[in-house]
Amino acid sequence: MAAAASQRFAEAGIGQAAPFVAADVGGTHARIGLVRQVEPGSSAVTVERYDRYVCADFPNLAALLKQFLQSIGDVPVTRVSIACAGVAVGDTLVNANLPWAVSLAEIRNEIGVAEVALVNDFEAVACATHYLRASECVLLPGDAEAAAQGPTLIVGPGTGLGAAVRIPGRNRSIVLATEAGQAALAPGNELEIEVLRLLMRQSSHVSTESALSGPGLVQLYNALCVIRGAPATLRAPAAITEAALAAHDALAIETLNLFCAWLGSVVGDLALSCGARGGVHLAGGILPHIRQFLLHSNFSARFLAKGVMRPVLERIPVSLIDHGQLGVIGAACWLLDAREESS
Repeated sequence: MAAAASQRFAEAGIGQAAPFVAADVGGTHARIGLVRQVEPGSSAVTVERYDRYVCADFPNLAALLKQFLQSIGDVPVTRVSIACAGVAVGDTLVNANLPWAVSLAEIRNEIGVAEVALVNDFEAVACATHYLRASECVLLPGDAEAAAQGPTLIVGPGTGLGAAVRIPGRNRSIVLATEAGQAALAPGNELEIEVLRLLMRQSSHVSTESALSGPGLVQLYNALCVIRGAPATLRAPAAITEAALAAHDALAIETLNLFCAWLGSVVGDLALSCGARGGVHLAGGILPHIRQFLLHSNFSARFLAKGVMRPVLERIPVSLIDHGQLGVIGAACWLLDAREESS
């Protein structure tokens, strides 16, 4: 999807604006691109160079950015836009999932670039979804033709659970960043109540992302092992998903089923809360890898299971999008939009 979007931007003709760096930094991977504005006044960009890094391989974000800048040689860069999970408080980022602290002042000093901006990662993805085509989405529940003019919800599990809302405006959309992943986890059946009870032994506040994320998948697996009286033999999210997709581990299959169903319930709640008449896009690093499992899971049933609101949710199309370069494109679009608004 993102590669196709980038190609469309390129076909429009690259303007003379100087290239800049856009980064999408998650708890596990950082995706960084050298991007260029297509034409003056537009937030569309073309991605001229793109690399992916493992965050744990670097002592801090500045070192990671510096390696990318060195890799592009003598290309002058005066602007960096960083999409990152969390909330900016002053000059620092509040985030529980990154392997290091983030300070914009330290990054500016380390990489020698004066303009370094920070945006929430799902706020950036929401900006980029403006360029999505229907053919680039995998539809789950809902009717794409029934989508109404209104807010669009972008939500997805990765190292954490991110969510943002894009609200259409007369001239340009407004994007609302959220911390929905930190909201309290609400169970929907007896099994989920029992799982929540076990998770509450570890923390008085059990957030939604403590179950619906990569680390959350491990938490769900461990809880089910306790409930079923079985040894926990799988230690990593990837190991659990691989075992479930290969269909050779009953507890892994049950864990992934629980994950998808619970996610459907949470996404349904969020869609009702923000009035997502314009649709729901599922993003994040996990779902593209389990696409077929998700399509045949109870995600859709739980998304729709909201009592009298079921007819409303049936008219909200839910689609799966591949994160890919979308976060990088979104970080770039957000910066260009912000500069346009301030000019």
